[in-house]
Amino acid sequence: MVVTAAQAGKTDLLLDVVGWRLAQKPAPILYVGPTKQFLTEQFEPRIMLLLDEAPSLADKVARGKRMTKTRKIIGGVPFRLAHAGSSSALKSDPAALALVDEYDEMLANVKGQGDPLGLVERRGDTYADFCCAVTSTPRKGIVEATIQDKHSGLYFWADAPAEDIYESPIWRLWQQGSRHHWSWPCPHCADYFIPRFSLLHWDKALQPIEAAQTVHLICPGCGGIIDDDHKSYMNASGLFVAPGQRIEGGQIIGDPTTTDTLSYWVSGLASPFVSFGDRVKSYLQAVEMADPAMVQTAVNAGFGELYTPGGADLKDWHRVAQRRLTHRYGEVPDGVIRLSAAVDVQGNGFYYSIRGWGARATSWQIESGELAGYTDQPEIWNDLAETLTQAYGDLHIMLALIDTGFRPNKPNSGSDNVTYEFCRRFRRFVRPAKGWASLSAPIMRGKTHVTLPGQKSEWNLELVRLDTDFWKQRLHERLAWPEDQPGGFWLSADATEDYCRQLVSETRQVAPSGRADWIQVGKRNHYLDCEAMNEAAGHLLNVQKIPLGGERVAAPPASPPPATSPQSEGTNPHQPQTRRGWLGGRQTSLRGERGGWLQPR
Repeated sequence: MVVTAAQAGKTDLLLDVVGWRLAQKPAPILYVGPTKQFLTEQFEPRIMLLLDEAPSLADKVARGKRMTKTRKIIGGVPFRLAHAGSSSALKSDPAALALVDEYDEMLANVKGQGDPLGLVERRGDTYADFCCAVTSTPRKGIVEATIQDKHSGLYFWADAPAEDIYESPIWRLWQQGSRHHWSWPCPHCADYFIPRFSLLHWDKALQPIEAAQTVHLICPGCGGIIDDDHKSYMNASGLFVAPGQRIEGGQIIGDPTTTDTLSYWVSGLASPFVSFGDRVKSYLQAVEMADPAMVQTAVNAGFGELYTPGGADLKDWHRVAQRRLTHRYGEVPDGVIRLSAAVDVQGNGFYYSIRGWGARATSWQIESGELAGYTDQPEIWNDLAETLTQAYGDLHIMLALIDTGFRPNKPNSGSDNVTYEFCRRFRRFVRPAKGWASLSAPIMRGKTHVTLPGQKSEWNLELVRLDTDFWKQRLHERLAWPEDQPGGFWLSADATEDYCRQLVSETRQVAPSGRADWIQVGKRNHYLDCEAMNEAAGHLLNVQKIPLGGERVAAPPASPPPATSPQSEGTNPHQPQTRRGWLGGRQTSLRGERGGWLQPR
């Protein structure tokens, strides 16, 4: 199997294998592509070009009615083209050779029939010399470079537990094989090394286009500077080396780990078609846009390496605490242009967090805290209203999302929910939010109806539905953002240990079915939910497009809370004394709403 960057010749390699096998040792072949469109629009025309141009094959092709888009007959031997979304195609014909292209793009379970690679391998049970080749660009996971051979000093990719390579099946397969790495000889000291992204250097003070012109690679042995002019020589002299082997005098010494699978990894830096600078420019532009999806594409497709989302290695709250800055609660750093807020509703109070947003979605914690009181009573909502409507510096909150997952009007709770009524009162900038385990989009906005008891009128509110997996991942990616790049997540000097612990109170686990679940490992996770909602609020405010060097524009003040109602003058002996409820003693009844942020549907 081969793991490498995009557009690095993986498909051409498979075409060469097909041509050689059909010409030298004809046998049934099965090719599996990621999608039907890729199969019919990209791969099939290239197969026909190969068959038409190869003198040893052109006259052996059965044309006419015997030829279809997905099945060719060459010298009486079938060559089947299938896509990973069709379980019937994967199980249709036996094969002596199977080729699986872009494995990481395939479904983990094909229509309940199992893993596509497993289905393909069963096609070879009737051939003693069956062989299966798999290629792909990797996706997400955590893996480190470590010295495997102290004698050679080569830095190989370390073995990683399966749970750390949670979204890259090809990398898991590659680890089970011989684990050959493509290595280069240094043009200065002649020692071999394994090229990877971490060896690249550039002037970080420059913008992406200018920085790309300063990119060079540094030899880990002698420290010599290597540029694109050396690439041709290094590729011509390059060698595949595996753990347990070393290179002496340009020769491989030793044997790889005993296995029945040959696996190869090639860095995208080895591509003769793309320069070091172009690779880094794409990466820096993605980082500048503060878009983790774009950064992942740059890492996976550009360098052929696993992309590690921020949350994957955030196993210690101390790492979160290191993002504290010098500003205090209530202070607004100079770079802040917009404010958002998020509120997690519990039966005995609120957890809230207010964030300031600046260039390229950089964010600063402005204030986080708790408001204590029974949320089925009106008094505490007045405190929340004041918190959300007051000015912070010269800015007001432009958008606040309130979790409607906790519902005091559940059976036997004894009261109606007032959350929607609060959102109705402040509908200019407050939106109810619900978390879902998975959605077809990270954010979906729709309407919900609020009916007041004793009244016939209905109120339409915009309900913001959030994909909890997406936004929690996005938050953890921000927490691990490079400190010298815009788009990071920063804390106030007043951020508590409890706040930091809550941000890493859940870990993401992916089941074999591909479903992602967040497992709670800390006692409390309220601020994790708040800040994930803030990430969504920032997206709705389009903060990722705030330009570098933008000027602050103060937002108009939010609507003040209504006057105190005489109907709420009573005091609850079990609740802290607060200002009287602005709701006027009215409560809401809800229709047709289920789910919640912490318990997604």
